[in-house]
Amino acid sequence: MNIGQASDATGVSQRMVRHYEKIGLIPAPPRRDSGYRDYSDEDVHRLRFIAHARDLGFPIEEIRELLGLWLDRDRSSADVKALAIARAEDLGRKAQVLERMQATLLDLAARCHGDSRPDCPIIASLADGERT
Repeated sequence: MNIGQASDATGVSQRMVRHYEKIGLIPAPPRRDSGYRDYSDEDVHRLRFIAHARDLGFPIEEIRELLGLWLDRDRSSADVKALAIARAEDLGRKAQVLERMQATLLDLAARCHGDSRPDCPIIASLADGERT
């Protein structure tokens, strides 16, 4: 199948398919006589794997590691579990940061009168450069 069909089948944009090929996450597919890439069902399966890993927050280098583990039938599931737990812990830390940011913005918005006056604690906070 061509890149458009592979993209449609996986939900991965054509630009990202090319990028994944360029950085070696998927092998370069053979080319047709017309010069178009010719993706196999295996390539599509691999792209779906990558897309799902990205959706779960794995960065490229960890996806590369997961692909290696996926292809290694002698792997230990403990290796895969360790990656998943580490990613979940990282996402938890990021979620806490986002929650603090949300709380700060809601507090600033609650203190802002939201009327025609120029006084605004949101702008004042940004201008002061204070970090919360």
